[in-house]
Amino acid sequence: MSDEFRRNLMGPEPTHLPEEPDVIQRLAAGDEAVDLAARHPTSSLVWAILADEAYAEGRTIESYAYARTGYHRGLDALRRSGWRGTGPVPYSHEPNRGFLRALYALGRAAASIGEIEEAERIAVLLRDSDPEASAQLGA
Repeated sequence: MSDEFRRNLMGPEPTHLPEEPDVIQRLAAGDEAVDLAARHPTSSLVWAILADEAYAEGRTIESYAYARTGYHRGLDALRRSGWRGTGPVPYSHEPNRGFLRALYALGRAAASIGEIEEAERIAVLLRDSDPEASAQLGA
């Protein structure tokens, strides 16, 4: 039996998003996420940071909007990386964390505004992406 056959029985391979070195460098240099969103609108990480900042300041609707943008940008990036709607998106792979943070933030904001069904769907997707992600992000 071929290794390819065994791998297919175990499910899809993990998806690893590409690194964003400019975004990481600019964040480390102290650039604000709001400024980076204008220069790097496809970065889930930047939108997730904005969602977290808004949520911490009690701006739940803004947090929801930022998180939804990061989530959709992340879905686009995942699809470009070969993801077909299912399969692992490991938290251990640092570039995946922006998407997973946006996903977590979207679920949190959805629950805060009473979108319980959406929050539950997001929780399932987060768990299916990486069972450890919620624990890492909620800690």
